[in-house]
Amino acid sequence: MKKFPLYILFLVFAQSYGQELNLPVWTQYLADNDFVISPTYAGIGDNLKIRANGLTQWVGIKNAPDNQSVYADFRIADRSGIGISAYNDKNGNTRQKGVKFSFAHHLTLDYKSKQFLSFGLSYNINSFRVEIENFNTTYDIPIIDPAITDDRGVSNNNFDAGILYRWKAFYLSFNANNFLKKDIDQYLGVEPSKLLNYQFYTGLVIKHPNNKDVEFEPSVFVQMFDSDRRSSTDVNFKYRKFNRKGDYYFVGGSYRFLNDQFFKPLNIGPMAGITFNQFFFAYSYQLTINDLSGFNSGTHMITIGLDFLQGASNCACTKGTSQSYYR
Repeated sequence: MKKFPLYILFLVFAQSYGQELNLPVWTQYLADNDFVISPTYAGIGDNLKIRANGLTQWVGIKNAPDNQSVYADFRIADRSGIGISAYNDKNGNTRQKGVKFSFAHHLTLDYKSKQFLSFGLSYNINSFRVEIENFNTTYDIPIIDPAITDDRGVSNNNFDAGILYRWKAFYLSFNANNFLKKDIDQYLGVEPSKLLNYQFYTGLVIKHPNNKDVEFEPSVFVQMFDSDRRSSTDVNFKYRKFNRKGDYYFVGGSYRFLNDQFFKPLNIGPMAGITFNQFFFAYSYQLTINDLSGFNSGTHMITIGLDFLQGASNCACTKGTSQSYYR
């Protein structure tokens, strides 16, 4: 029990460092919204797609991280797409907000073999702030430092770039996020100036041999931070079942681990979702597998969404790998 405060301190620090001026990636992308990961997915499919996520981490621990986000993307013309996303993230007395504007262009490499290549670019506006108005005195700290008088906040403008390759039902994407360095206080020298992180996402949609309305989708998501080479991997699996109207439900699971600790998962958990008349709902749960597991009930995430303004493209390059893109 004596080590519990140390675990909290370490994990909160790691979470803040990992999320600094960057939207944290949990399993939002598994709610049939690949645009969460990469701007290259903007405009793929036949609908204006909107997804809103609410995530509460480490339920049961006071002041645990809490996140809300919204995503929207749609196609313009036959070969391009645009998107926008925004998030609000709170972790104790630190708060981050941001908005991202994305553009993607899609090309056909070979029509007969169904090979496509997409390029994406995003412009990000992020802010990070310490809520000093919420500082309170404690038994150990009876007086708040009088030097803390101003608003401790910083803003950052940055860019993401990505590339996506699709061949029939196979997909592979690479994304570089925040590739501009951050301005830091040269006298302190304790802040990381590099916010750059890399993301790899690949998977395959497998049709059931005897039922065209059933899909299986294994996928892998890898994220690595350039500053200290920290990296993690998600191994995922989903099952989809469609009806005659194109509505469907899915169930699946995700396993996340640090890449140097394959048999020591960070979290593991199930997910499920359903669509009906253009409305989307999904729920996912990640059970924390470490020394905090006895003090919280895991991380819970809910996704709701709408797909509307349907319009087919004349170019096969905006076709997705799953039937879920066309309802």
